[in-house]
Amino acid sequence: MSTTLADARVVTPDGVHEGWLTIEDGRFTHIGRGRAPGAGVGLGGRYVVPGFVDIHTHGGAGASFPSGDQEQARRAAEFHARHGTTTIMASLVTASIGDLTRVTSALAELCEDGLLAGVHLEGPYIAPARRGAHDPGQLREPSPGELSGLLKAGRGHVRMVTIAPELPGALDTVRAAVGEGVIAALGHSDATYDQARAGIDAGCTVATHLYNALPPLHHRTPGPIAALLEDPRVTVELINDGLHAHPAMLRLAVAAAGADRTVLVTDAMAAAGMGDGTYRLGSMDVEVTGGAARLTEGGAIAGSTLTMDEAFRRAVQEVGLSLLEAAEMTSHTPARVLGISSHTGSIAVGNHADLVVLNEDLTLHQVMRRGVWLPTP
Repeated sequence: MSTTLADARVVTPDGVHEGWLTIEDGRFTHIGRGRAPGAGVGLGGRYVVPGFVDIHTHGGAGASFPSGDQEQARRAAEFHARHGTTTIMASLVTASIGDLTRVTSALAELCEDGLLAGVHLEGPYIAPARRGAHDPGQLREPSPGELSGLLKAGRGHVRMVTIAPELPGALDTVRAAVGEGVIAALGHSDATYDQARAGIDAGCTVATHLYNALPPLHHRTPGPIAALLEDPRVTVELINDGLHAHPAMLRLAVAAAGADRTVLVTDAMAAAGMGDGTYRLGSMDVEVTGGAARLTEGGAIAGSTLTMDEAFRRAVQEVGLSLLEAAEMTSHTPARVLGISSHTGSIAVGNHADLVVLNEDLTLHQVMRRGVWLPTP
């Protein structure tokens, strides 16, 4: 079956143009400029951007990936899909090795089903001083052997692990992860500039939510943020919810690293799409007030209630980025990080028909995943 979407402003890797596109068997087959040949579904001049790829998400719609409950995982993934995230990786939080093994194995089944693009272990190998909303009683020193067991439970679907490079055993664990084809991310770290450089040299290629849970930039002690921004081998995550980082700091990151090395993520937890109240993130209680999620005890920021459509809109309207930059940071760059940019992350002939239709004010209109329209939120 063939579907043509006409009268659209299509955001492709080479720019934004008025035109049309055709979808057959769940893939883009034709992308044209101007008037579409023959009849088509008119979009009234709306924007069409590639489906969003979120590489850091803990849950949504009251459901949590760290719970290990497959029904909850499905509910969270479908919630984010309706907000434009057509590709999602499930992020876990620090827990016991037994719990992480169980949850990783359960989520690996959903990766095999195609619902999830992988599993991200955001702990337990992180610095106590920069733990954020992670359970301090479950933090551990990195261990290649222990990580190997978690990777085995994931059956090839653990795609990323966050490690603080200054911890004992960290650099060997980074090398072990990379040797198994897993992305090593530097984050939740109290590293010096030199320690961060050592982590990057060992194989860290992603910065877990840059600025957050890291020492701040300082002109005499630059710390890990400077090391991460300046190194062309590293892609940096940013949470663009107006709480985790000021728009000026997002502009700084993009100016330093470029849209091709910058990824917008939600870091969303179960409260995304829900009202204010008390929720759980792993073993920790979280209070959400005015959409801001903080630990009930201590008040540390505990993920977000962000969705990717909002992150995209903020990138253009508040940060001042172009549509092309925003699309790169929410789709193509994260797809490249995951190694799947050959079939998703951009509107290009042959790619999966994953797309988001946005109104003039960049609010969500419709979402298509693999050529199928999804229910609107």
